[in-house]
Amino acid sequence: MLTAAAAVIPAPGAPVEVRDYPIPMLEPDSALLAVELSEVCGTDVHLQAGRLSGVPYPLIPGHVSVGVLEQIRGELRDIHGRTLSEGDRVTFLDVHRTCNSCWHCLVAKATTRCPERRVYGITYGADDNLAGGWAERIYLKPGTKIIRLDGVDFDAFMSGGCSLPTALHAIERADIAIADTVLVLGSGPVGLSLVILARMRGARVLCIGAPPPRLAAAREAGAYATLDIAATSPAERAAWVREHTEGRGADVTIEAAGPAEAAVQAMRFTRDAGRVVIVGQYTDHGDTLLNPHHDLNRKHLDIRGCWGSDFSHFYRAVQLMRDAELAAPWTRLSLDRYGLADANAALADVAAGRVIKALIDPRL
Repeated sequence: MLTAAAAVIPAPGAPVEVRDYPIPMLEPDSALLAVELSEVCGTDVHLQAGRLSGVPYPLIPGHVSVGVLEQIRGELRDIHGRTLSEGDRVTFLDVHRTCNSCWHCLVAKATTRCPERRVYGITYGADDNLAGGWAERIYLKPGTKIIRLDGVDFDAFMSGGCSLPTALHAIERADIAIADTVLVLGSGPVGLSLVILARMRGARVLCIGAPPPRLAAAREAGAYATLDIAATSPAERAAWVREHTEGRGADVTIEAAGPAEAAVQAMRFTRDAGRVVIVGQYTDHGDTLLNPHHDLNRKHLDIRGCWGSDFSHFYRAVQLMRDAELAAPWTRLSLDRYGLADANAALADVAAGRVIKALIDPRL
């Protein structure tokens, strides 16, 4: 029996283990992908800690990956109707399934809220046949939306990784106008992608985050000014924002930090009649206090949530990376590679903010 090695989270709170899994027989219109790189992101840190509900442990993480189609059974086509072939360099949408028949899919046009939504590396477990990217092979189930990466360097695409589609969704929700002042809370991968995309929208961008190397990356990505959250109080941050916005506050604030209190600070750092987008609360970080009168209603704020991304954002991310000039800010971000046996170290480095972007390379 042919097998593939994979890095597995056995249970919430448990260290990652490397295990061998059988390579399944391919169903009609499915494929086997030889993995070259798979991302380690903040979501994976939360998965190991058990902070997401409905996760079927043991779990092979890795929801954004790139590789080469090694074996195809039947026929696979991309959204343009072009046939995919063995040997093609590809990525794929991590959301494998939405029902396309529920109210959220058909009426609200919000597939990210579909109750039947299933995601590689998150809501598919190790028992679902190599359904995560921290492995030598991924089984691409029938119906997986595959995108060719011809002309796109694997490193370039993964420098955006899952943070880029998420940030694209948040930027859409933010409705940024040319010359807006946009404040990004958080300088992790999503925050850095938000800085880059907001600059592309013609905004003047401020960023509050940590640690210093990530703030340096934010400035290189186009942030006008940055502030270290670890060295300042909320009052000092608010004063800093007012100083850079003629006393009003940011036109748009996008929260990509994570702590629950960051959502309230986003409101307080935003000008009256401004817009706030919350993208960093992907996991439950607990309750926080706000004053509905002072923080929301009297300020006449427009507050928008942003949950994940859909195929349109993933597709646009690939198109961005096809353009060398547009892709340049991401290609300057540093990438750190880890083998399957080093997955615990990768998670620790991501959790501590010691790296900009961590990748699993199963060939190491």
